[in-house]
Amino acid sequence: MPPSDPRPPSDPRPPPLPAARLSRRSVLSAFGGAVAATGFVGLGAGAAGAQSLTGSLGSGSLGSSGGTPPDGIPSAQREPLELLLLGTLAGPMVEKSRVGIASVLVVNGAAYVIDCGRSSVTQYGLTGLELSAIRDIFLTHLHADHIADYYNFALIGGVVANAAGDKLAGPVGVYGPGSAGGLRPPNYDYPDFPVVAPQSPTPGTAEMTQRLHEAYAYTSNIFLRDNGPTGGPPDPRTLFDVHEIEIPDVGASYTDTSPPMEPFLVMEDENVRVTATLVPHGPVFPAFAFRFDTAHGSVTFSGDTSLSENLDRLALGTDTLVHEAINVRGGNLPPPLVEHNLESHVEVQVVGQVAERAGAKRLVLTHLGDYSGVVDVRQWHDWAQDGYSGDVIVGHDLQRIVLATR
Repeated sequence: MPPSDPRPPSDPRPPPLPAARLSRRSVLSAFGGAVAATGFVGLGAGAAGAQSLTGSLGSGSLGSSGGTPPDGIPSAQREPLELLLLGTLAGPMVEKSRVGIASVLVVNGAAYVIDCGRSSVTQYGLTGLELSAIRDIFLTHLHADHIADYYNFALIGGVVANAAGDKLAGPVGVYGPGSAGGLRPPNYDYPDFPVVAPQSPTPGTAEMTQRLHEAYAYTSNIFLRDNGPTGGPPDPRTLFDVHEIEIPDVGASYTDTSPPMEPFLVMEDENVRVTATLVPHGPVFPAFAFRFDTAHGSVTFSGDTSLSENLDRLALGTDTLVHEAINVRGGNLPPPLVEHNLESHVEVQVVGQVAERAGAKRLVLTHLGDYSGVVDVRQWHDWAQDGYSGDVIVGHDLQRIVLATR
């Protein structure tokens, strides 16, 4: 324990670790720039992966940031319901302490990937799960920090088998947003605001995937020709079976992103029944929360959202709520920036109330961001516990949480 650690010797919880801190000037500068459109501006990094509060929750770390890669557990040896947090960072920044947001729900040995943030393919490999165990991929929305590694599951994980002979076994179902259908007016008074790909500026999951196939066509064609039509790398276009999620007719649009609605069915197989709802995430449309109901329990993923009655309905009675969180207090933020962030995210100080309304037995925090510059796990745990009677886990990268045992 470091000499400066204020905890008593009997306290088993880890101390907070420092992270990058932004000056008020840099925060204001970021707020004034286009980066603010992500809904999460220049946030300080979270604490390293070794920070966790596992206690009696049956959860444990598979490894920690910067440490030795963990000895993974193959899918056949796992419990019937497990949650793996591949990455827990909020936002698209490249930080040492955490990698991009991605989770895996393992049900009866089948893996369901929820979001594909930076480094999620590498993190997936570190868990010991086989790529061939991936049944489906779910994208909550199309912000960069949720899709940065999406195509790598096919391009890197599906083309050539690793040393163990494992690779993606396509076609893997992909369930994600369709096109937004338009862009809101910019937040800023700026003449001739730039538009990327003006001929199609709001591609949905299907068009995005097709464009990625085209962007990587050269390497794919070379691999195919180098190895012949049989026995070599597959055509990457055969590895994903893309389904754009059809939204019920509730009047939703890019100008009204999350009108009141009931949860609706996305897909169902022998392991899971997946339902979804629209959630408010600033100007982003569509943005989804997902609920997975299994024979071993239910798990709801909030996606990126501000406070939402739609999410309340979806999560009602769930066993485990996996929710994003942000701390905007203590960072000397100007009020407009606080308001801007709370249009897209939920404060850690109130997220426990969301779990309490749902009646969730367990609240797992991920997609963590703290404008004070530190994710103090003890403080975050206490904040999230306020008003909540269940168990709280402040997630870290490569954390394994067993939700049901044999």
